[in-house]
Amino acid sequence: MEKVMRNLKKYINITLAILSTLLLTIMSLLVIYQVFARYILNNPSDFTQESIRYLLIWTGFIGAAYAFVTRQHMALVYFREKMSIEKQRYLLIFVDALVLLFALVIMVYGGTQLTISVLGVRSALLGVSRSLVYAMGPISGIFIVIIQIINIWEDFTGKVETVSTEKSAQAPVLPPDSTSIEATKRPNSEGTE
Repeated sequence: MEKVMRNLKKYINITLAILSTLLLTIMSLLVIYQVFARYILNNPSDFTQESIRYLLIWTGFIGAAYAFVTRQHMALVYFREKMSIEKQRYLLIFVDALVLLFALVIMVYGGTQLTISVLGVRSALLGVSRSLVYAMGPISGIFIVIIQIINIWEDFTGKVETVSTEKSAQAPVLPPDSTSIEATKRPNSEGTE
């Protein structure tokens, strides 16, 4: 089971990283083209603005799912670090379960309903269905659901796997470590705390 979870998380990480990179690259090229067409050719491109907007939405949703894989979402850790190790573990399980519930109900179910409701609506410039844009919500939600199931399993077993392209990235730390607030306090200029 552990190997399956680790491999699944690894492949989701790679997939989301590649998708994010691809979307950001295409978006950057479109922005460069738009600036070039507007200021050099004096002939602004119509399709690029709407395309960039859609790509930005997709990148945001894919990036959110990627942040759950690497456990790099912004978090307020002040109170968590003041808790005992066992309470920190329960808090992580609770937070991961809330995120799982949110992803299931709001992103997957609600996003699917929204996507279906706009099937016939076309965008102004590109003429593509708006459901193509809104479909990224449920797709990202499915990734987050899978990731959160793995994260909850890791929280229960205590086997937190760090999945990142950087060697220095860390998963949430249950016991306080040397980078906690207490460990980084330094005496003031007078030599007293």
